[in-house]
Amino acid sequence: MQLAHVKELEKKYLLGTYSRYELLADRGTGAYLIDKSNKRYLDLLAGIAVNALGYNHPRIKQVLRKQIKKPIHVSNLIYHEYQGRLAEKLCKISGLDRAFFTNSGTESIEGCLKFARAYARPKFRVLSLDQSFHGRTFGALSATGQKQYREQFEPLVPGFDFVNFDDVGDLERKLTDDVCAVLIETIQGEGGIRPISEQFYRAARELTKQRGAVLIMDEIQCGLGRTGRWFAFHSFAPLGNKDMAPDMIALAKPLGLGIPLGAVILNEKVAAAIQPGQHGTTFGGGPLACRASLEYFHILEDENLLERARTTGAYFKQRLEELKDLPVVKDVRGEGLMLAVELKISGKEIVKQLLAQGFILNCTHETVLRLLPPFIITEKQIDKFVRALRPILEAQHV
Repeated sequence: MQLAHVKELEKKYLLGTYSRYELLADRGTGAYLIDKSNKRYLDLLAGIAVNALGYNHPRIKQVLRKQIKKPIHVSNLIYHEYQGRLAEKLCKISGLDRAFFTNSGTESIEGCLKFARAYARPKFRVLSLDQSFHGRTFGALSATGQKQYREQFEPLVPGFDFVNFDDVGDLERKLTDDVCAVLIETIQGEGGIRPISEQFYRAARELTKQRGAVLIMDEIQCGLGRTGRWFAFHSFAPLGNKDMAPDMIALAKPLGLGIPLGAVILNEKVAAAIQPGQHGTTFGGGPLACRASLEYFHILEDENLLERARTTGAYFKQRLEELKDLPVVKDVRGEGLMLAVELKISGKEIVKQLLAQGFILNCTHETVLRLLPPFIITEKQIDKFVRALRPILEAQHV
């Protein structure tokens, strides 16, 4: 089947919620996605932070081949051997106590919101940050601080308010005694790769404790190794520092390596507010997804990929910072392999030009080139990309 036929079918039958690239995926290897015409693309987006190990990793293939011979699904009324093991792993790397599995990031956020309200009843207000993005279901969308995602679906869920990004004073003013939760992306993804400061994190942790609210960290895009740490907030609250740990963490993206899987990790204090039957999921934490996820963690540790994400990410950022001599470049920022080049013009046409040259990335927040490559990317591949990017940016007029 050719691209033209696929486009025709989708135009006729599919709800058009995405502006797709002119690329018909066929297969992949390592950091490269290969289309139907055998053109290779260096994937610097990794399925939007999902394909952390790149494509076609031999150990993931082997695990899936074995597991596919066993039940792909059992209901959550029945035990299987992988869910408890994966929950144990998540608790050990986070320092929290329990896990609940979902199918996606937005479901993880919905779970966090429900658990927060159950814990803090009768309080119900939630604070999140301006320019945040937490998902597209109603609760998550209500917590999303970007007008373009919200306005078509208003009125949304009541009780949500927004704090100016990284503004401790505004957080202090708005975190009143009727707030049940503060929800924060450690690094805003859709908001343009914007990390919060340590000062803001510490203020959020202390203020929520003082006022009987829970602190929820959205690590859906920035967590599970992308910054070179298990969680991005570990740069402020290292593993083992229980006093500074959040009450809940929302996860998804690389957790299932493309098999739908998300999770909420929570402390015992919040978990005690939830009884059997008060929350649930049909598909969350199934045997296929959990087994793939366990292998993901084994590979990260066996191949020392957290260290590699730190060192390769630092190299990538250094190469991008060399572009700051160009008039069109406003800023370079990020941590590990979650990076951005902010431009003084729209980045959409630049993304198209790079795609034509065999590079996949995207533009978020209109002017930000977002880079979320697989953890296995090499310095040579980074150099190849920067060599292609520079002349395109040089040709732009500000």
